[in-house]
Amino acid sequence: MKTLYLECSMGVAGDMLMAALYELCTDSQKQEFLARMRALGLPGVEIAPLAANSGGIAGTHMKVTVGGAEEDEPHPDGHSHACADEHEHHHHAEHAQEHHHHGEAHAHAHSHHHPHVHRTPQDVRAILEQLPVSEQVRADALCVYQSIAEAEAHVHGTTVTDIHFHEVGTLDAIADVVGVCLLMEMLGAEDVAASPIHVGRGQVRCAHGILPVPAPATAWLLRGAPIYSADVDGELCTPTGAALVCHFARRFCAMPAMTVDGIGYGLGTRVFSRPSCVRAFLGESAQKAHTVAELQCNLDDMTGEDLAYAVEMLLAEGARDAFTTPVFMKKGRPGFLLTCICDEADADRFARLMLRHTTTLGVRKRICERTCLDREEVCLNTEHGSIRCKKSHGCGVERRKPEYEDLARIARETGLTLEQVRAVAERALRDKE
Repeated sequence: MKTLYLECSMGVAGDMLMAALYELCTDSQKQEFLARMRALGLPGVEIAPLAANSGGIAGTHMKVTVGGAEEDEPHPDGHSHACADEHEHHHHAEHAQEHHHHGEAHAHAHSHHHPHVHRTPQDVRAILEQLPVSEQVRADALCVYQSIAEAEAHVHGTTVTDIHFHEVGTLDAIADVVGVCLLMEMLGAEDVAASPIHVGRGQVRCAHGILPVPAPATAWLLRGAPIYSADVDGELCTPTGAALVCHFARRFCAMPAMTVDGIGYGLGTRVFSRPSCVRAFLGESAQKAHTVAELQCNLDDMTGEDLAYAVEMLLAEGARDAFTTPVFMKKGRPGFLLTCICDEADADRFARLMLRHTTTLGVRKRICERTCLDREEVCLNTEHGSIRCKKSHGCGVERRKPEYEDLARIARETGLTLEQVRAVAERALRDKE
């Protein structure tokens, strides 16, 4: 299985992630990527991969400029954290010094001026929807910005429709997001995992005051992901970086067993006691196993309807599976064993959901290794309409199964039996192969 692993031991920012993924590309892919980024038509935006070095490690710094000047990435809470000593690690130190308080930047005399555009989520959506990219890239970028909008709305105690993006909605930030989404599509990893994220420590000074690290919106974006603070003072994880990694990574874990084909280093420009970089590994998984959490609790005082609703809520929140098993409890009382299977990184979130939607006083957790077949979904065009079909293969096994909901829909519409519609799907699948 083609696997991408992101090492975020020095945090993550949008441009650093883009540079690390860029280094994983072949020479022809790199040329294609830069051509496609130029074709986006974002006014004044230029992207240049620059050879760089951090702590003795050679890599790439992805320089994103608007009108010839490199901006720094602010927080979605409306604060621009461009302090020379405490801010993010992906912009030039001299540029940070020049913009000691970016919120007051226009009061300074400097050689370039950037108008501060306060775009709404609707404005950003309009920009993304007109870009010449695939539907998958567009959907990924929209999802990333939606998560940032929700974080900002939460921080300000308002709704998504009432917020305004500050510099995180400017064209260079949009280029970071779209660039990462485009590279993810080009690399085509079937599985994406990430390390726990180092967020830094201390405080960051901005035009609106002093905020703790991680700043509120970034902390909200990182919910459900393992984060930590070690011996590095300063802000290491930016909101764009947090939103991108949490969108693409299926799980957060130690590096899985894999045969590595390429390593990419995306470098920042701030100087720390250790190399400032995001490291990306691309290769083949040595095995098709990964860990999941199995959460369970015993219940003997809930109605069947209430328990069914709890199962529905777990599945709606993204559980890999949720089900009940009849059991006999103490004193011979009939009851149910509720089981929820989820990604290990989501275990705490689903445990809280089980406590909220059931009468249990506690939830047990067990970490299991799960071996999976590779899966894909194909769409079959038949004389009765489209039918989705799930195909799975690996470990000497190959299976295919038409989607029940599509079979049932066609059966209801045509008066055919399920078996007859299933036979139509099988013929279409053989023709497609």
